[in-house]
Amino acid sequence: MSHTKLRPSFTFTNERLAELKRIAPEAFADGRVNWEALRAALGEHLEDDDANAEHFGLNWPGKREARKMAGTPSKGALVPQPGKGVNEESTRNVFIEGENLEVLKLLQKAYAGKVKMIYIDPPYNTGNDFVYEDDFTEPLEEYLRRTGQVDEEGKALTTNTRADGRFHSKWLSMMYPRLRLARQLLRDDGVIFVSIDDNEASQLKLLMDELFGAENYQQQICWKNKYGPGALTKGFGRLHEYILCYSKGPLENIQSVLSEEDTANYNKKDENFDLRGGYITQPLMTNSKDDRPNLVYPVMHEGEEIWPEKQWIWEKERLHKAIGRGEVIFSKARGKWSVRFKQYLRDENGIMRKGKPLSLMLGPFNQEGTQEVRELFGYEAFDFPKPVNLIKRLLGVVVNEDETKDGLYMDFFAGSGTTGQAIDELNAEDGGRRRMVLVQLPFALDKGNRNRKEGHETIADVTRERLKRAFKKNKSEAGFLSFGLGKSQFRAWSDVDGADLTALEKAFTEAESPLVKDWTWEGLRTEVMLLEGFPLDSRVEPVKELKKNRVERIHHEWHAHRLLVCLDKKVAPETIKELQLEDGDIFICLDTAIDDQSKLRLSDKGMIKTI
Repeated sequence: MSHTKLRPSFTFTNERLAELKRIAPEAFADGRVNWEALRAALGEHLEDDDANAEHFGLNWPGKREARKMAGTPSKGALVPQPGKGVNEESTRNVFIEGENLEVLKLLQKAYAGKVKMIYIDPPYNTGNDFVYEDDFTEPLEEYLRRTGQVDEEGKALTTNTRADGRFHSKWLSMMYPRLRLARQLLRDDGVIFVSIDDNEASQLKLLMDELFGAENYQQQICWKNKYGPGALTKGFGRLHEYILCYSKGPLENIQSVLSEEDTANYNKKDENFDLRGGYITQPLMTNSKDDRPNLVYPVMHEGEEIWPEKQWIWEKERLHKAIGRGEVIFSKARGKWSVRFKQYLRDENGIMRKGKPLSLMLGPFNQEGTQEVRELFGYEAFDFPKPVNLIKRLLGVVVNEDETKDGLYMDFFAGSGTTGQAIDELNAEDGGRRRMVLVQLPFALDKGNRNRKEGHETIADVTRERLKRAFKKNKSEAGFLSFGLGKSQFRAWSDVDGADLTALEKAFTEAESPLVKDWTWEGLRTEVMLLEGFPLDSRVEPVKELKKNRVERIHHEWHAHRLLVCLDKKVAPETIKELQLEDGDIFICLDTAIDDQSKLRLSDKGMIKTI
């Protein structure tokens, strides 16, 4: 069919340009955007002097560079860490240690539009919690220097101090590209929850209005997270934080798990209690709805016609069925009838009722999060971990009445790993099959840190350990694959001064091979998977019937086709002859491993891509 060269060139910016070219091809010339043609195509939707036009919105020094950072390709790659995970042969969960901006870029091709829900607990910018460092990509190193996270020598600065004139700007420049990339990962009905406090709550809302659209703002939840202010508090006692909720697109509705307090209200019992639980009663007459003639009719009870003061909430057929099932309660006081229906805790299939999520949450409290970690480790392994029940309440939200208990959940500021434990507990409670992708910066722990004494070098090490202990406590069969952010297996081209012929000749010689000298099979295979849109939990199986070469078959339910990968230095003629490709399958190998005639033979069988 065809033969193409595989290159690590995907960025979401390229995808957006391709979409723009599809809808406005006249705006492109010689592969570049013709801005005058684009302005003409947009016509009246552009202002006359767009460069100087005033707009409502959030602006700060460094915003232009933050936009560029979201579209700058990563020069890193995700490298498998066998042995660091749990149940690696069967798990669908993924843990990644690495700088989350680079990781989000690397996940774009495989995970775009696939994530059901994101929860993140980013740095609150309090003046002592702002550390992001990276060893793998030149663009990010420049970004870190510009935003003051490292000095000119590349040494990490541990804080974003309030004394800095660009205190808020630095934080916004850190958050902007991450949230922009996160939005692309969400499904069309996906939602994101972001924890924050007063330091950046107002800036964060404006930023998310811009990135997600103000029309997709769902709520700014006020969460009471402490029992009391403490004896040393001066002035107002700060007892709350915020959780901002946005959706990727418009939602029909959003529901949540009932709180323990709400559940306790369903305390009335009848013959349906074993299946449907207790019930409360709700009125069947309403004065608040618009006039609807089909909701005005009499109901017979004890020989009397009962008419609503204005109208019923249900149509006649539905109300009569409920009466026949014994789910309507009639009572009379002072000559007036009250007609109410039984609202059960569970439906006819025994599924728990949902409620409306509230903008005010009273608990669970931070002390509970600290206690949960102490129970797992025997000491306080993390500072200020979020309570598991808080994350379970958020992740239990039902969007557009989709009550399926599966899908992909993500936390790219994984921290103490509370999100991972919450997902595992939810699955254990309701039999769900939710999967997770967690990302945590491998920030080195201080020598005096208790976790160092327990053998953990980085925060990421402790997060992995927390997951292992939580799974064991839950008697769960869950696990996770572990990956680290490392250098790409593909050789990067280095610009050379044209006057230096020796350096130029060396650069061309090195470029003869597209791969770095120390590339590994597992690393390159993982990089190829992501480039081809296959996620990290894809199943990798050896093709045992091919004896002359190591060939691996990669498949995932998100794709109808499969990848067959051979990274041997030479693809044997027997392999080419015996290779079986089904419709849509892609065979990937080194370009130097086969000759042109073999490429033609393979292209007759299906798609072939070479490296």
